[in-house]
Amino acid sequence: MSTHWPDSNAALNQHHLDMIWNDVKNEVSGICRQNQLPPSFSNIVKQAYLPLAAWIAEKLKGKQDNIILGINGAQGSGKSTLCRFLDFLLLEIWKIQVITISIDDLYKTREQRKYLAKTIHPLFETRGVPGTHDVNLGIELFNKLKNMKAGSEPVSIPRFNKATDDRYPENQWTSCTQAPKIIIFEGWCVGSRHQPVKDLEVPANSMEMEKDSKLVWRNYVNYQLEKVYPPLFNQIDYLVMLKVPGMEQVLKWRKKQEHKLAQSQQNSQGNNRIMSDEEIEEFVMYYQRLTEYMLEEMPQRADVILWLDGNHQIYKVT
Repeated sequence: MSTHWPDSNAALNQHHLDMIWNDVKNEVSGICRQNQLPPSFSNIVKQAYLPLAAWIAEKLKGKQDNIILGINGAQGSGKSTLCRFLDFLLLEIWKIQVITISIDDLYKTREQRKYLAKTIHPLFETRGVPGTHDVNLGIELFNKLKNMKAGSEPVSIPRFNKATDDRYPENQWTSCTQAPKIIIFEGWCVGSRHQPVKDLEVPANSMEMEKDSKLVWRNYVNYQLEKVYPPLFNQIDYLVMLKVPGMEQVLKWRKKQEHKLAQSQQNSQGNNRIMSDEEIEEFVMYYQRLTEYMLEEMPQRADVILWLDGNHQIYKVT
């Protein structure tokens, strides 16, 4: 992999990046091992993640307030891994306090989604699409984090348990104790926009054709993006997109994620809702319409795009 970060937008020249890399490369290798990433992944960190971290740090210069960085990427694209390294690099090199919020942790509870399923459409019992997140919870959380000062009361960060398909009790939420300068907001639909209504008429897949023949579900999702989600997404200062090649890779990578989750839950107790490959194939159909629309529309307005190939490698940055 060669350097793909565009020189015209680089916050630091290659000489400075090489000097920084020498200071952190051993720790990066350790993080790769801890997260079961191949040794070659260090190259991605050096050539793409490190210049991105420098770019973010540059954006923060001269600002009194904190900034919100949105990270968008389809299922399995590597959002969590990117966030993990950005957190490390920004704190280790630039001494910038970072907190990462996942839109997944803003999912409505199972009971709330069951109510949506009863009153709007049965498909809303399944988490994922706009309409299944607690937008007000997210807005309230951002306001608290943005207003944190030295010595402020800790802020509780919601957590969602995908294995049980429900939100953790509040006493198991994490706690933010230091005021963050950068709030990373990551998620598959972070920063997304509503589609033209005429685009909703043609089903995206067999699930929409069979289970949403009257377009109730997809119209409600679209309405949410147009009217409900903007107060949350409009708080994003800069948007980064992990652009996948297409839905074929999304399905492949999503199955890989679930297999990892199943392995991690082998020794745990309780009602763990691990999906089979067949269930994943249907689950991904919920995401297909909006994912395909974002792949077409978002690159025209995202601040940074990390282009992924079919082997999960970043081959270009724009």
